[in-house]
Amino acid sequence: MDLISSLNKRYACKKFNPNKVLSQLQVDEIIEAGRLTATSYGAQLMKFVLVEDKELREKLVNCSFGQRQVADASHLLVICRERDIDLSHFEDYISRVAEVRGTEIEKLDGFKNMMANSILTKSEEDQEIWMNKQCYIALGNLLTACAIMGIDSCPMEGFLPEEYDEILDLEKQNLASVLVLPIGFRADDCPNASNKKVRRKTEDFLVKI
Repeated sequence: MDLISSLNKRYACKKFNPNKVLSQLQVDEIIEAGRLTATSYGAQLMKFVLVEDKELREKLVNCSFGQRQVADASHLLVICRERDIDLSHFEDYISRVAEVRGTEIEKLDGFKNMMANSILTKSEEDQEIWMNKQCYIALGNLLTACAIMGIDSCPMEGFLPEEYDEILDLEKQNLASVLVLPIGFRADDCPNASNKKVRRKTEDFLVKI
C-alpha cells in the first residue's frame, strides 16, 4: 500500500522551489532506476542527459513554451533516443551480455541477428517510433521512482526537440531528445499541489474477460 499511497500523492509539479536541491544520492538513485528500466530486447537504445549548466537550462525555458520547471527544478533530465542505429549498437549490447553473464559471445549470434534483422529492416521513421516508445517506458519508471522517494517531478512533452538538440549539442552525441523530466521539490504555492487526483473509477478502467 505504500506504493499506492505514493502514486496517489504524485502529480505533475508545475512550480518548483529553486532553493531546495536533491542530494547526490537521490539523483544517483533516480538515474539508476531509469537505467534499470525494461526495454525491448534489453537493448537500451536511449540515454539520459543530466543538464547541470544553469545558463543552458535558462535557454531551454524559451523552447519549453516558457515553462519555468526546466530551470527552477533541482535537476533536469532529458530522455533521449539514439539518432542513428546500425549493427554496431547490437554488437556492443551482445558484448555486454557476454561479459555480464559469462557467456561465449559466439553463442549469442542468433540473438544478435534476430534483433538486428527485426530493427534495422524497419524504415527510419519506424525505428524512431520504436525507440521513442522505449523512452516512454523509462519515463514511467522514473515517475514511480520519484513518487516512492517523495520527490516531485513533471513529465514534459511540451518542448521543441530540435531546439533542445541544438542547444545541448545532442546530434554530436548521436542523440535526439524525446522527453523532458524536471525533478526536485514543489514550491509552497505550486498550483497543482492541492488538486485531487482524477482518474477513471476502477470499474470503468478494468475490463475482465
